Amino acid sequence: MTTDPYLLTPGPITTSMSVKKAMLHDWGSWDEDFKSITLSVRQRLLSIANAENSHTCIPIQGSGTFAVEATIATVVPPSGKILILMNGAYGQRMAKICQYMGRSHASLDKGDYAPPRAEELTSLLQADPEITHVAVVHCETSSGILNPVEEIAEAVAQAGRGLIIDSMSAFGALPVDAQQLPFDALISSANKCFEGVPGFGYALIRKSVIEQSSGNAHSLSLDLYDQWQYMEKTGQWRYTPPTHTVVAFLNALDEHQAEGGVEGRLARYSRNRDRLVSGMRDMGFRTLLEDQWLSPIIVTFFSPTHPSFSFNHFYALLKQRGFIIYPGKLTEAESFRVGCIGRLFDEQIDELLHVIANVMQEMGIEQISVPA
Repeated sequence: MTTDPYLLTPGPITTSMSVKKAMLHDWGSWDEDFKSITLSVRQRLLSIANAENSHTCIPIQGSGTFAVEATIATVVPPSGKILILMNGAYGQRMAKICQYMGRSHASLDKGDYAPPRAEELTSLLQADPEITHVAVVHCETSSGILNPVEEIAEAVAQAGRGLIIDSMSAFGALPVDAQQLPFDALISSANKCFEGVPGFGYALIRKSVIEQSSGNAHSLSLDLYDQWQYMEKTGQWRYTPPTHTVVAFLNALDEHQAEGGVEGRLARYSRNRDRLVSGMRDMGFRTLLEDQWLSPIIVTFFSPTHPSFSFNHFYALLKQRGFIIYPGKLTEAESFRVGCIGRLFDEQIDELLHVIANVMQEMGIEQISVPA
């Protein structure tokens, strides 16, 4: 690797040297070689989701939130109504997007700890026939909770509504089969479980849905229907693409395949999580979530209640030793988050645990106590 610190975050993440090196060359955005790379990326993402025959892949410049807003704007017509299933910051962000766009929306807010379940979703859909779409975050990284998208998708399909899955921090590591998991749109980005770099997101949208989406979008640059039409006709992005990021992502897809695809990536991330959680619990830390809801993406730990503990100081000491973690996003308790994704293996997790033990000692915290 390099002397860069390891990023134990939900993205951007630590990337391989070969992904970094892929960005050392310049590309013409209208050149046939780059058009071929874009097409390959689109096709391979569809293949990973078993969606080649049912969906199309539409990339868009910007961060994951750009892709989420673009997808909601394109898929949900101005006359539609979207039910947002929330248990963290990213469900709340979808509601804010709807407010900005003027899209009618409702929410089921489960707080920081609990997942939405099919039974309550079914009741809400029966009670409100105006709801046309349901949106859920696959892995809510503000807490690390892994939401039960399979049962949610089944409930939405039975009710005859459309499903939008924000799979930003899950797709590529958690299995998605479009023929078994009915969704109108699934959204992700380059700098998550495929281990690329930031610069673009993408949506896998059902062909029959995107074909009916002309005129829905509130924004020219975020109109995925227009982006799709232009790519289908020309092979090009409508506006300047993040060429280096796209080429790096193709390299990341090669590495993903070499690791065993989704199954191989999930196995490593799950091992990272289990090693991390076991080591942290041995030191006295406690996870926010029960084991059944812990994702292999990121884990939230309660902060120690010791008067000498300060997250900012803790963060700075870890950074000095080569590890960058994430602050917590809970509303009810002090916490911090540690990511499991990116180019992290047993040795990095073991070293992190050793460093955390030393840092706690340096902070004068011999015994860790956390909220009950």
